[in-house]
Amino acid sequence: MGVTLYELDGCPYCERVADALDEHGVDYESVWVDALHSDRDAVKRASGQRAVPVLVDDDRGVTMAESENIVAYVERTLA
Repeated sequence: MGVTLYELDGCPYCERVADALDEHGVDYESVWVDALHSDRDAVKRASGQRAVPVLVDDDRGVTMAESENIVAYVERTLA
């Protein structure tokens, strides 16, 4: 359980979220997704959509997208 970040290699929005998690010492698991939207089934199952980044916080029952919202959540809730 814990925190999972669905991300795409080279995605600046994903890197922004990963940097915030690292900066605040949050332990998380990265799930690297395929570059093709049509192949992002794991993200679709977790969040109902295929865009990344997606953060899943199992401990708090939170699933969210949009890097700006995720960074704010990390700073407000997980830091």
